[in-house]
Amino acid sequence: MSRLLSLIIPVYNEEGSLPALYKKIMQNLQELIAVGSISAYEIWFVSDGSTDKSEQIIKKFAAKDPAVKLICFRRNFGKSRALQAGFRRAAGDIVITLDADLQDDPDEFKNFINKIDAGYDLVSGWKYNRYDPLEKKIPSKLFNFVTSRFSGLPLHDFNCGFKTYRKEVVKSINIYGEFHRYIPIFALRNGFKVAEIPVKHHKRETGKSKFGAERYLRGLFDALSAIFLLKYWDRPMYFFGKIGLTLFIAGFLICSYLSLLWFGGESIGGRPLLILGILFILVGLQSILLGLIANIIVDRTARHNDDIYIREIIAKEA
Repeated sequence: MSRLLSLIIPVYNEEGSLPALYKKIMQNLQELIAVGSISAYEIWFVSDGSTDKSEQIIKKFAAKDPAVKLICFRRNFGKSRALQAGFRRAAGDIVITLDADLQDDPDEFKNFINKIDAGYDLVSGWKYNRYDPLEKKIPSKLFNFVTSRFSGLPLHDFNCGFKTYRKEVVKSINIYGEFHRYIPIFALRNGFKVAEIPVKHHKRETGKSKFGAERYLRGLFDALSAIFLLKYWDRPMYFFGKIGLTLFIAGFLICSYLSLLWFGGESIGGRPLLILGILFILVGLQSILLGLIANIIVDRTARHNDDIYIREIIAKEA
């Protein structure tokens, strides 16, 4: 079977883990080649504005192995931008994403590929035994529960960056902001089959987590956007029309009632109810259209924007 595997690894100041990660990856890739699961590979490291020696270490890998490729961002733009840059350039029939901190275990590659071969288009990892502090576990569990309920996609771990995709999936989605958490939702929206498998999760041995408390607030807003795009991305009027029609009818009924009073000779010009009725009508017709237009514009145009963030690309012909 002739099949190319692409690895995409976002990197932000992970100099301590990269040598061991690369060694572990190569061991597993050679095993996959030996059993015929893949015939070749490429490894895309995306340096998301690293300020330590991460880029120099990866360049040494690339000097010895032409399958190793490096994208360097001008500064830190976030994991979603890093993944999108890798998605655009990955040539593999199968694409695997994993973090560079050694908490994701390359031994899982074979399990992911087996699940893909079982007929799924995207397989997401589930860190069922997670080695993270309690202050990260509790919000994560709440986030996963709420996202699963509202999206209709029964996954345990939307946050897990360890995922495997068919090429068609990564070429069909746009991610930006904090949307990397919602890739399974976007894949489902596009008609792909999504599955989940439990994966090993290791304690962080080097470096430190790059995520602060502010990501939960950003995640809340992105969750609302992701759920909206899942349900209404191609028919937004179904969502906004219900809200607008409800407010318009309420405003119309209020104004109709006041009009009857006015025809009966009662003065209505100073009544607050008149202002409320007019406000409902206006809000029902106009107020939320700005958010609708903004979401559609960003979703349609984000695909081509990542080039401006890139400072350097190293990609030899294999």
